[in-house]
Amino acid sequence: MGFWDDSQQAQQTMRRIAALRSKAERWLGVDERVRTAVDLMRLAQESGDESMIAELADESRALLAEADDLELALVLAGPYDDHNALLAIHAGAGGTESQDWAQMLLRMYSRWGDQRRLKTSILDSSAGEEAGIKSATLELTGPFAYGYAKAERGVHRLVRLSPFDAAHARHTSFALVEVLPEAESDVEVMLGPDDITIDTFRASGPGGQHVQKTSTAVRITHHATGLVVSCQNERSQIQNKETALKILRARIIAVELKRKAEERAVLKGAHVAAGWGNQIRSYVLHPYKLVKDHRTGEESTNPDQVLDGAIDPFVRAYLLSAVDAEAPL
Repeated sequence: MGFWDDSQQAQQTMRRIAALRSKAERWLGVDERVRTAVDLMRLAQESGDESMIAELADESRALLAEADDLELALVLAGPYDDHNALLAIHAGAGGTESQDWAQMLLRMYSRWGDQRRLKTSILDSSAGEEAGIKSATLELTGPFAYGYAKAERGVHRLVRLSPFDAAHARHTSFALVEVLPEAESDVEVMLGPDDITIDTFRASGPGGQHVQKTSTAVRITHHATGLVVSCQNERSQIQNKETALKILRARIIAVELKRKAEERAVLKGAHVAAGWGNQIRSYVLHPYKLVKDHRTGEESTNPDQVLDGAIDPFVRAYLLSAVDAEAPL
């Protein structure tokens, strides 16, 4: 390996050391807060200070919430859990209905990322014919973004009265969500010029004066896996190439993770469900309101809140149940 590769590995090691130090400091901080709260509660009870008791009750609730987060953090011990995440959304069959549903999911995950203080940015998207999106790739940047987001991979089902149907009939729509761990550096996934083929083409647009006159869109094919990634969001061909390489590296990591998970499943004698048969959650807006995760049984009767990004209860339930079941993550 060259000096540059050694330097990148050293930087990656330092980042992980810093992350471990931060995690340890968080545990020590909670321990200190608990000890202080216990001492103050003892004093408040002895003196009959009702206002202090009320304040300590609030602190206790905050500590319980913090403890829940710390418990979940213990679950996130996978090799890529501390990485950033790429979340790819694909509309299922059904045209405009499914494309609109895919856009609703993109909005939900963007808001969820904001609530978790993750930086969100759309790397690539393909607009639907009438409304919504055919597909999109959302980047989530921040601590354990992949560890949390991986709970969302699978097929998501929507049942509602269609806003696109003149008869206002009930429709069922599907969208597939892929969650990929972003490579921290080029060292994690080495791609040489002989490993890939790069093609350029004109980016599609709304037409008229906005039609691309130059070939700025990029398509990259990885020979070993057959993976194909394209990007046309940026105006610059160089930017599109960098984004496509980032997505390709993430997909290569995901392929390797899936291979290892299947090997473990064979050893355990378990069947690994994959693809569109893996429906994980239903969002029913009519004739009743219910969001239900089919893996854990977690439910919410407030789908509007869930679609506004309040999916943490579902994420937490899945991650904890997956550990209990030794599910491949």
